[in-house]
Amino acid sequence: MTDHINTESEEIARSLQHLEGPLLPVLHSIQDRFGYIPSESVAVVAGVLNLSRAEVHGVISFYHDFRQQPCGRRVVSICRAEACQAVGGAALAEHARHSLGIDFEETSTDRSVSLRSVYCLGLCACGPALCIDDQLHGRVSCAAFDALMSE
Repeated sequence: MTDHINTESEEIARSLQHLEGPLLPVLHSIQDRFGYIPSESVAVVAGVLNLSRAEVHGVISFYHDFRQQPCGRRVVSICRAEACQAVGGAALAEHARHSLGIDFEETSTDRSVSLRSVYCLGLCACGPALCIDDQLHGRVSCAAFDALMSE
């Protein structure tokens, strides 16, 4: 499996290394391919782009959109920033944790859902906000959360 990951990561990195500032597009492409960025990919990308592994890892850990472990079939990201907290975000977060049976940055044992915390989805006037599988939702109540998850 590692050879497969290394080979595909190298192909992706080489195909995009001509871009100005190729690291982000390379990492996004690797995550699109595998669903996350495997740890084996860090050294491969660093080698192709002539960067240190620390530089690559620093970018991966800085941006909350990059995942370092496989996630569930559904990914629920709840905004934990101040604007959402001020309009019920804490209650929504607690309800989600209890309802899903997992904590933030965890994936259910059956890999059906991952729960992530993010700090701003850009819906500050429509909080509390969350994102389910890249679809944004604003003014989400606990009941609305349950309805969204049952879809």
